Amino acid sequence: MSGGSWEESCTAFADAAAWFVTTTAAVGDRWSQPGLGEWDVRALVGHTSRALLTVEEYAARPAATVEHASPGDYFRAARAIANGPDVAERGRAAGALLGEHPAAAIATIADRVVPALASLSSEQLVTTVVGGMRLADYLPTRTFELAVHTADLARALRLPVDVPDTAAAAALAITADLALGSGRAGALLLAATGRAGALDGLSVL
Repeated sequence: MSGGSWEESCTAFADAAAWFVTTTAAVGDRWSQPGLGEWDVRALVGHTSRALLTVEEYAARPAATVEHASPGDYFRAARAIANGPDVAERGRAAGALLGEHPAAAIATIADRVVPALASLSSEQLVTTVVGGMRLADYLPTRTFELAVHTADLARALRLPVDVPDTAAAAALAITADLALGSGRAGALLLAATGRAGALDGLSVL
């Protein structure tokens, strides 16, 4: 696992999940308003819910070998999938599955998934969409997704983007790893230190 203990990683995930639940509860009747790109708020929340659901889904699918040894390796391997044409539709489908009371559905999912971490081992191998990983290396990718997309949701709802410190630390560590060796580290440093124009088109994903 890259940086931090398993307990710290679980705490970061739990804190990110709690922020997602709280932010989703603030949607009110705004489910059809713009969320992110092609997604309305419901689809954005549906997509983000997968950061919780895949933890229990993949933990139930043991892997034989480790194919990706870090959170950064996961995202580098997942780039082709993440940029595929069916991503937007999967988000809409996930949103529809939340039913008539999406905020309550999200709270129920989090209440089930987060405590279940206590019964899982950091060393167990799970089968992810890109292949086998240690759970300790996969979980921070879910914290990253929760942090980034809850930030998207907060911005869509005009709420403060108050990422919990634990989740922010995990997400920023992955961001830095992805920037290294990609030619984006300099631009990221400039953006983080307030240099004008440095953010234009910048993404480590």
